[in-house]
Amino acid sequence: MRTQVGIIGAGPAGLILAQLLHQQGIDSVILERKSRDNIEGTVKAGILEQTTIDILREIGVGDRMDREGHFHNGNYFQFNGQRRRIDLKKYSGGKQVVVYPQHEVIIDLVNARYKNGKDIIFDVEDVTLHDIDTNQPKIRYRKNGMDEELICDFIAGCDGYHGPSRKAIPDSIRKEHLHMYKDGWLGILSDSAPAADELVYANHSSGFALLSTRTPILQRHYLQVDANDDIVNWSDDRIWTELNQRTKTYDGWQIPDGPINSKGIIQMRSFICETMQYGRLFIAGDAAHTVPPTGAKGLNLAATDVKVMSRGLAEFYQTGSNDILNRYSEICLRRVWKAERFSSFMTKLLHSNPNYDSFERGIQLADLDYYTSYEAGLRTIAENYVGLPIEWEKTEGLQLTTK
Repeated sequence: MRTQVGIIGAGPAGLILAQLLHQQGIDSVILERKSRDNIEGTVKAGILEQTTIDILREIGVGDRMDREGHFHNGNYFQFNGQRRRIDLKKYSGGKQVVVYPQHEVIIDLVNARYKNGKDIIFDVEDVTLHDIDTNQPKIRYRKNGMDEELICDFIAGCDGYHGPSRKAIPDSIRKEHLHMYKDGWLGILSDSAPAADELVYANHSSGFALLSTRTPILQRHYLQVDANDDIVNWSDDRIWTELNQRTKTYDGWQIPDGPINSKGIIQMRSFICETMQYGRLFIAGDAAHTVPPTGAKGLNLAATDVKVMSRGLAEFYQTGSNDILNRYSEICLRRVWKAERFSSFMTKLLHSNPNYDSFERGIQLADLDYYTSYEAGLRTIAENYVGLPIEWEKTEGLQLTTK
């Protein structure tokens, strides 16, 4: 089989890329190791920043998001029993975010792919990449017990942290950074009333909590826990007790509770592979970087990665120029490192640390006070939260990668 762009992975990065390429008349084939039911049925949270909102509208998959998503112009930071609202729209020049789960984005993108008359090859196994440093890279895989080969002009590795694409880049040139956090997030889905009209990020001496909204009757909330804790240690009663303790306010407000229908603990990591391209292979999304969820950047970075990639591919096929493709890593990394910085900043600002002495705890509270009351602090939170722009210009003289 032959195509222009072979895409490995039918997550947000791969599906958005395929739609962007389709609009440019560029053919692609998507390979996915999971089934359609699996990728559409795996429930994941999603906060889409303004750039991602714009991209989804641009590629014709924003209608349901606009109808059913919860658009927020601000959020709340809570500490010392009080809440302070950050007006995201005011301090970011009119931008906003939408709470729209990732699996819903995937459903919209899969439907758009089939509407375009294109297919997705699900349930593939043993995916390997070959000849990626030539003009005719290949993807080999097994489908229904048969060995198959896809010959491409380019390969887009959108296959996540554990996928084969990043590992196909030679170890000798692949440059990676990994930071593991001791904290994990215990997430729940509950049949309960909304806790607030916008997200609440709560700092408490017992640990961080996040109150989010899914629907009028289904909510998504999170608790900071030890990353190595076992979910069996967390009964429903214990979860609601902790959520209430960490989010109650001085005026007596308490969180609405209800039956919990799913719960689990995720570990947090910050990871960057600065080698986002090698030969005719370009990696995007979780294949290239992961962030702690505190900054709500994972899906959004995937969307902007493939926006850059698609523009580079369009330039190549239309003019023969490799200018953007040659600068793909450079352009993406400027935004990736800033998003990693913001996610790390939010994690340190909002999470409790049992090793802090009284001075360090005082500094953390002073930071929270500053960033929620001074215009410069409010603007910093708002601009980063709604998403920084893609920086396309050349950066001669600017060192973008670490030594």
